[in-house]
Amino acid sequence: MKKTLRFVISLFLLFFTVNGFAQNPSYQQNAGKMQQMLQAINGMYVDTVNFMPLVEKGIVEMLKELDPHSVYIPKKDVQQTNEPLEGKFDGIGVTFQLIKDTINVMEVIPDGPSDKVGLRAGDKILKVDTAIACGKHVNNKWVQNHLRGVKGTKVVVGIKRGRNPELLEFTITRDKIPMNSVNVSFMVNEHTGYIKLDRFAMTSPNEVHTALTKLNARGMKNLILDLRGNGGGYLDVAFQISDIFLGADQMIVYTDNFRKTGQQFLSTGKGEFQKGKLIVLVDEGSASASEIVSGCIQDWDRGLVIGRRTFGKGLVQKPLYLNDQSMVRLTISHYYTPTGRCIQKPYNDGLESYFNDLNNRSKHGEFLTADSIKFPDSLKYTTPRGRTVYGGGGIMPDIFIPLDTSKYSTFYNELARKGIFGSFTMDYMESHRDEMKAKYPDFEAYKNNFEISDELYADFIKYAKKEGVSDSVKFVFSSYLQGFLKENKGKLDSLYHSSNDFEKQADFDKMLTEYISKQSAEALRLKNLNKAPEYIKEYLKFEIARTLFSYGEAYEVFLTSDDTFQQAVKIMNDNKIFKKFKVNDK
Repeated sequence: MKKTLRFVISLFLLFFTVNGFAQNPSYQQNAGKMQQMLQAINGMYVDTVNFMPLVEKGIVEMLKELDPHSVYIPKKDVQQTNEPLEGKFDGIGVTFQLIKDTINVMEVIPDGPSDKVGLRAGDKILKVDTAIACGKHVNNKWVQNHLRGVKGTKVVVGIKRGRNPELLEFTITRDKIPMNSVNVSFMVNEHTGYIKLDRFAMTSPNEVHTALTKLNARGMKNLILDLRGNGGGYLDVAFQISDIFLGADQMIVYTDNFRKTGQQFLSTGKGEFQKGKLIVLVDEGSASASEIVSGCIQDWDRGLVIGRRTFGKGLVQKPLYLNDQSMVRLTISHYYTPTGRCIQKPYNDGLESYFNDLNNRSKHGEFLTADSIKFPDSLKYTTPRGRTVYGGGGIMPDIFIPLDTSKYSTFYNELARKGIFGSFTMDYMESHRDEMKAKYPDFEAYKNNFEISDELYADFIKYAKKEGVSDSVKFVFSSYLQGFLKENKGKLDSLYHSSNDFEKQADFDKMLTEYISKQSAEALRLKNLNKAPEYIKEYLKFEIARTLFSYGEAYEVFLTSDDTFQQAVKIMNDNKIFKKFKVNDK
């Protein structure tokens, strides 16, 4: 027990002494207080105590008091948490989806272990070594535990392919599998390239370099960089990506804290795309490193930022490994864009309020109109060419593109949530794969010529209905009643104090009827939005493309109706807009 106690105390001491914390006047007193408390529990508490969960909860609660992005990661979760940022893991090299308790291979990574032995999209994994790989016991965790493993180890999988009743057996040797952060890059037209960066991982600079090299070879002069939904990653990777677009000795970002131990990051002048029109796409899911890049591009008048206001994370975390190899990501600095903007949104009202910010933005109409976004003059900054930009709460784009809500519906959401798109596609491709491959030998032929016919769409809707998803509105009285009571609380209180019982009942009946009619009409509208069938067809076309070709190629299907992307393409061809915003593209 004494050994355990010394270990626990060392964790706390390590936590509080990193980077000069011991210099804080209140540190010694409170560190001693913590040690005294632990010793008291160890020496006097009525029962024996397992200190590890006690300390872990203590660390978690301490970090909550600091800021929203300082977090504790237990040892068991560290590897999985780091994998997306390290850009690799050990496995068999497939992406999968669980459909009806069965592992369906959605994509086989080219030149990966599974590709080398002959697995292909559409295969169903029914056995892993001697274990049955289908049924209610199979979930994402089960799949990871059984298919991932140390590089060089072998796993035998039993595959059901198409209508063949016999299982095909493959022995796969696990290897390092890349987790690419650039999965989509292509030429939009003769002169404009497109790159979608999903996160800022260790491998991202090389991936972006590879994509740019291919696009340059095809004559690229202009670039659309898509950072929508990119939640960030490593600070130095954000610096390297920004460096691609700038001349020498330009400030990319700087960090600062009360100890004045921050850093400055200057461009090297060795970037591959210092000239040419540049558009960066952002939205409310673009955070941290994405905001460093978009803020830098905006502050130096290097390109246009298009989309919706970004998340607003201007804090820098440093990973600290504790004695048991658990990890703390501790906030050590604020970061600032070249004009001096800190784009961290406030977090004084607690974690719940902070992470509910996007819902509040939606309620205030921010995703639909830029007029709902107000910045005080104190947050106003000026770029070298005289453009006005704002700090506080994210990067405000130069050109606002509202969220297109017309193509989403509750029916579509239910189809996606229950995996109907994937399961229908797998069934369809079992009997049509060879025919589709022959008719559409490459993605260009597929993209330009294949459409979801009315007959295929009708089959899909019929399939969805058989799986329990139908395009109809459910009436759940209890849900309506709860909403009614919440929305009409004031009126009901007033009605309660009325003296006329007959009028009470009549008024209540009228209020309830009007509320239910309004809510039913809205539910029906959401169920059958004008563009919903088109978007369902589009998603189905994407799923089929994904099984025939690759995710990167299939993603182009979505961009054909993506309003932000389409607007970016139009703006790229309009020199007047670039001149209006005084953008330096030469």
